[in-house]
Amino acid sequence: MEHAITYVGLDVHKDTISVAIAETGRRGEVREHGKIANTPTALKGLVSRLTRSGATLQFCYEAGPCGYRIQRQLTAAGHGCVVVAPSLIPRKPGDRIKTDRRDATNLAKLHRAGELTPVWVPDPAHEAVRDLLRARLAAVRGLRQARQQLSGFLLRHGHHYNRPAWTLIHRRWLAGLKFEQAVHHSSDPGGGTRRHHPLRQSTPAYGVSRLGAVRALQRGHAASGQDHQGRERRGTSHADRGRVELPVPGTDQPRASVATGGSGPPDSRHGVEGAGTTVSAISQARSSGKAADSGHYRNRA
Repeated sequence: MEHAITYVGLDVHKDTISVAIAETGRRGEVREHGKIANTPTALKGLVSRLTRSGATLQFCYEAGPCGYRIQRQLTAAGHGCVVVAPSLIPRKPGDRIKTDRRDATNLAKLHRAGELTPVWVPDPAHEAVRDLLRARLAAVRGLRQARQQLSGFLLRHGHHYNRPAWTLIHRRWLAGLKFEQAVHHSSDPGGGTRRHHPLRQSTPAYGVSRLGAVRALQRGHAASGQDHQGRERRGTSHADRGRVELPVPGTDQPRASVATGGSGPPDSRHGVEGAGTTVSAISQARSSGKAADSGHYRNRA
């Protein structure tokens, strides 16, 4: 008689884990087990409940930001657990509905069928070295980007260092630079001059704060690279590089007002110079055209 094996699919998130179970055999029952908290205690309780049936437990979950803690805990308890590559999971054409329960059920069924591709799980020491390397690469990229931004800023203002840069002499040269505009530099409590990129100024200008503009840009770039289900869309990633989305000014921030051509007080609803007259003319033209064509078949319900 074939030994009973219970295949457990885990859809792991930061706070919760959705659990689904697939029994042995092609016609074995596949059911949702529920949702637990993503804690070692809750996972231990799940294992104790599933082992009451006497079947061998085989767990699986997708590799992600939660790391390999779950795999190590289940393996140390004597159960099988694989971490699968998300990009190599078989997908049905047209299956675009993604929920936690469906993902866990799909993982359990595919694990039972042997169609999942596991990834290599490093030990804690190896993972620590990988984290150190990632941190170093991120620091190097950040330093390179900061230097490029500073060099471009200085070049726009006519300051060019014709010697090897980023040396001690170069840093002294940077400390001695002066700018006509006060916002291009600020003084720290120690009395030395500290250079800032213009975009890093936190003072609101024309009703728009730096933090709000940066968040708007982040939302625009995040929305342009993903669809409504979180999948990455293909195409040029910098196609909308020139697009800027600015937030609505708050009540505690000054508003930018532009005169609409009259002598009255400025209207804060117009954000572009001369936009008031143009918008009014277009609105009147559209309203008159709509009245004239009200009997056309395209305007009927």
